[in-house]
Amino acid sequence: MERFYTCNCFFRDNIFLEEYKLHVRFVSESQFRNDYQNILRSLGCVSESQFRDVIGKIHAEIERRQNHTLKSAERAATIKEIYTPLHQHVYHLQESFLAPELLQMVNYCASGDATVEGLLKLIQTEAASRVFRFPVFRKEFCNDLIEELEHFEQSDAPKGRPNTMNNYGILLNELGFDESFITPLREVYLRPLTALLYSDCGGSCLDSHRAFVVKYAMREDLELCYHYDNAEVTLNVSLGKDFTEGNLFFGGMRQVPLSETECVEVEHHVTEGLLHRGQHMHGALPISSGTRWNLIIWMRASRERNKLCPMCGKRPTLVESNGFSDGFTMDPDDDTSRNMSCSLT
Repeated sequence: MERFYTCNCFFRDNIFLEEYKLHVRFVSESQFRNDYQNILRSLGCVSESQFRDVIGKIHAEIERRQNHTLKSAERAATIKEIYTPLHQHVYHLQESFLAPELLQMVNYCASGDATVEGLLKLIQTEAASRVFRFPVFRKEFCNDLIEELEHFEQSDAPKGRPNTMNNYGILLNELGFDESFITPLREVYLRPLTALLYSDCGGSCLDSHRAFVVKYAMREDLELCYHYDNAEVTLNVSLGKDFTEGNLFFGGMRQVPLSETECVEVEHHVTEGLLHRGQHMHGALPISSGTRWNLIIWMRASRERNKLCPMCGKRPTLVESNGFSDGFTMDPDDDTSRNMSCSLT
């Protein structure tokens, strides 16, 4: 398998301050004060003790990111040793799990004369600009998967949070879903669609992913702030359970200021997926009751991100890592990509 790497910006860029709903970059305290102190004051961080608390949380997050690869591998090993699945079959992708509509689209893409226009007729729903909604799984599979996730959640096995914005959820690679479920789903069933729909942003050469589930519930996470994904293409599937409200909303691309954007609210139905570009700004409105589980797959194309990191907007400086990491690969003919030192510390 191709060796994948992380960009140095992972450690200090795009840190989410939950209390202030703000994404920040931290290189040094002087840089951070210069860039963000006035913004933080306008958001309610007015005292020096409040500011020091923010700095402390940032340092803790940087340390978590620096130790992420090791800690994730340790959790995965422990889970494999002590956790007994409730539904073993959900870990291995089968066509019987998939919605007939998705299989029809995949079969169409496999035909010799497939076109974007023909595929769009099968998809039927463009929920927002280049955001496509279609059934992904059968309801029976969604129910079984949620039961498995809840069984794991209630176990004593260690758990890592999906990202800085979602406090409740599960990293699917740690639970053992990558090789037998997510990888064939991406390669066999999703890439034929993305090759037609997103050929301009790596949809035809997706070669890695990061997959996780997020949970929204009363007295836990209710919503998700406006953001973009560390992905070329994202699939977001609503698994269930019973919940009210919580629609998604989409704005413009990452480069478009929110003040110049008119957001579009999109309903997200159970069993259906929303397929969109990773740099398309979006968020989730709060649920008002119940519990909601979503499957998120960030799909990456090393051919695209090797040129420009989608998170920092610069040429990536690579750090060794395990698994799919953040989807960067090293060009053996490019000496500059061999720089393995941290450019942000």
